[in-house]
Amino acid sequence: MIVFDNVTKRYPASGDAISQVSFSIEAGELVYVTGHSGAGKSTLLKLMAAIERPTNGTVLINNQNVNKLKESTLPYIRRKFGLIFQDHKLLYDRNCFQNVALPLAINGITGQEAAKRIRAALDKVGLLNKEKAMPITLSGGEQQRLAIARAVVSKPSILIADEPTGNLDKNYAADILALFKAFQQVGVTVIIATHDALGQTNHENQASQQNKVLHLNQGRLSTSAHSEVSA
Repeated sequence: MIVFDNVTKRYPASGDAISQVSFSIEAGELVYVTGHSGAGKSTLLKLMAAIERPTNGTVLINNQNVNKLKESTLPYIRRKFGLIFQDHKLLYDRNCFQNVALPLAINGITGQEAAKRIRAALDKVGLLNKEKAMPITLSGGEQQRLAIARAVVSKPSILIADEPTGNLDKNYAADILALFKAFQQVGVTVIIATHDALGQTNHENQASQQNKVLHLNQGRLSTSAHSEVSA
């Protein structure tokens, strides 16, 4: 589903963010991208989601070479992805229902069909009873759940989360990771970036031992990367 072949991403001002990275992710996998702050995790996620193009090497998404796609084609590729950011990027002048509605409106889905899908997404993350609440009234964990609902409402085949538990306490973090696991179990490919604190808490350590881990160190995959660790 996603293949990186000797991929480098270079920025003129700062040099190589990632260098000569190769791996593959199959449909339905749960993958952790780990590494220190500045290791290149966010850049890797942007390349996976076709938000950025590689400087060198090849990125394939469903057998399509991102570097060879026209700009007009990229939005259709990106629709396969649900993106979740650490800072949520919620609209604080709109209620929960309206926040989740936004991706559907962009794709031209409105009315009863949209309402049905929005409430189903809110229900999956346990926020159905707060559809009229404003995001500012939610806890940090609830805001992250709302961001997840917005990411999954369009039924993406790939879910990408950038440090989704970084600002949460252990209980909320465990709940969020359980949500991601539930999506993976119904066939969604889930990719989660986290810093080197992965493994410092029991729930994260157990999760990482059972799934694929891509560990970045100064923009390069470690020698143990893209291998599964058996529990």
